[in-house]
Amino acid sequence: MAETASNSAPSTSTTAEAPAPQETKKTTEAPVRWADMEDEASEEPSTSSEDKGAPELGVENLKIDESKKINKFLDEPEDSNIKAVTSGETPYTSAFTFEELNLSPELLKGLYVEMKFEKPSKIQAISLPMILTPPHLDLIAQAHNGSGKTTCFTLGMLSRVDPNLKAPQALCICPTRELAIQNLEVLRKMGKHTGITSECAIPMDSSNYIPINKRAPVIAQVVIGTPGTIKKWMSAKKLGVSNVKILVFDEADHMLAEDGFKDDSLRIMRDIEKMSSHCQVLLFSATFSDTVKNFVSKIVKRDHNQLFVKKEELSLESVKQYKVNVPDELSKVMVIKDRILEFGERLGQTIIFVRTRNSASMLHKALVEFGYDVTTIQGALNQAERDKIVKEFKDGLTQVLISTDLLARGFDQQQVNLVINYDLPVKHDNRVEPDCEVYLHRIGRAGRFGRKGAVFNLLCGDMDQMIISKIENHFDSKIAEVPDWKNEEDFKTALRSAGLL
Repeated sequence: MAETASNSAPSTSTTAEAPAPQETKKTTEAPVRWADMEDEASEEPSTSSEDKGAPELGVENLKIDESKKINKFLDEPEDSNIKAVTSGETPYTSAFTFEELNLSPELLKGLYVEMKFEKPSKIQAISLPMILTPPHLDLIAQAHNGSGKTTCFTLGMLSRVDPNLKAPQALCICPTRELAIQNLEVLRKMGKHTGITSECAIPMDSSNYIPINKRAPVIAQVVIGTPGTIKKWMSAKKLGVSNVKILVFDEADHMLAEDGFKDDSLRIMRDIEKMSSHCQVLLFSATFSDTVKNFVSKIVKRDHNQLFVKKEELSLESVKQYKVNVPDELSKVMVIKDRILEFGERLGQTIIFVRTRNSASMLHKALVEFGYDVTTIQGALNQAERDKIVKEFKDGLTQVLISTDLLARGFDQQQVNLVINYDLPVKHDNRVEPDCEVYLHRIGRAGRFGRKGAVFNLLCGDMDQMIISKIENHFDSKIAEVPDWKNEEDFKTALRSAGLL
């Protein structure tokens, strides 16, 4: 895990080990924020009243406009569904090898020796020339889960850092501490031979807490963290941003959404723009919902590049999705126990997504009583417990993880072959409408980087039928049905079709 977010700025060559931050204060059943958690409370007044006067950028500008000139020099890798729209006069050529990107020998060694990469993925081949080529235009990038987006912005940050300047030069903002820790691990592994220093800016628990006025100024060259903590460090003048050349928003659609971290993201952006007017902004996500349209104009006022995938092409082809109709809640548990985990534990790891903390606790108790060794993660746990659960799952010590949507986005575990939607994701403010973006992120936890995977959606009653139907319509894709929830052979057939048996 990630290294402690203390005054020191450890080298990227060390293994990441993050602190357990302060317990969140949420106690209500229905989360008001995505991911079942909150960041540190802000010490500053909200800026939302200022934000509303900003010009609105229509959501149509977040889609590929076929009338715009697509850069003829940007050759797309074969079989790529990624569409690129470029601005300005810079000709970009896709990079089919990492050597074509003019990276330092130290970074190439990190890619080949530490990361074990052979060549850029489709999105890397297209986006990296845009990120790394002067004049370093802003980029809105959206592509499949598991397509290599993290490598794109991590390599972008490492390539822009001057190792001789001991000051923050690259910033990455993430919606959850788990994702910040994970991204820091990737950066330190990739940058192991560069000597570039990094630090994790996430909330700390009471045992490790250091008052902000006692912190030394941050000298790490790359800072990855959550918006509340980063904003707090900046406000206290502990995190200087005058040398920041690149700012990344991971899971950008949530970072810029009204019900996400819009206010904090806006404040961070505005403060960096005051100090570093030529900072490059990268917005990465597997989805960009309509809720970001009122905010995007603040991020991409100038010329910028875009990478987008059509909505109906977002679902991972390597992941097979299934519907399982059951008569009641107990049947859901029995299907998981007798039909899915019976085979699933021999195939790899499984994540079971639930809607609420109560469902997580109930399902955990039921499966343990049936003899299964499962772990559960949700926002009510303290940070040390959450760190321990994630580490055990990533180390392969546990096979089955029950989670709220805390881990729906960005959580990367290549051994996950099965995802079970015990509850379908719905909008927080309208429980009869599916949250299609969260659904896409959930199923993206299986079949990472083109590996085989299967998703089982457990449906109980007319409401679930209506929600899954809306999900199918949204993605213009029919989900196959397991004919009989009691029939073992039907589940074997589904797993064989997914390439898992």
